Amino acid sequence: MKADYDSEGDTIQIELETVERLDFGEEVENGAVVVHFLENRPVVVDVIGTGADFARPLQVAAARYDLDAEALIAAARAALAAPDRAVTLDVAVRTAA
Repeated sequence: MKADYDSEGDTIQIELETVERLDFGEEVENGAVVVHFLENRPVVVDVIGTGADFARPLQVAAARYDLDAEALIAAARAALAAPDRAVTLDVAVRTAA
């Protein structure tokens, strides 16, 4: 997963997978988040504006599209910590202890 915070545009783009194109996007939570699809699977999540609490719209998007809310929020926070640079996260499935 790769995330990038554009400080000028105040947007975060989270790439779930690297793709050459996008087929369409759907707004979540009144446009606070846009989920982009390729062949009917979510591949990119855009957070529009970071001034408000962006965790809730990401949780709503995760629930709607069967995504990992914790990973999305972690990616967004990592991107904010390193503005205007791509941050890569390796998110693995949690194993039982």
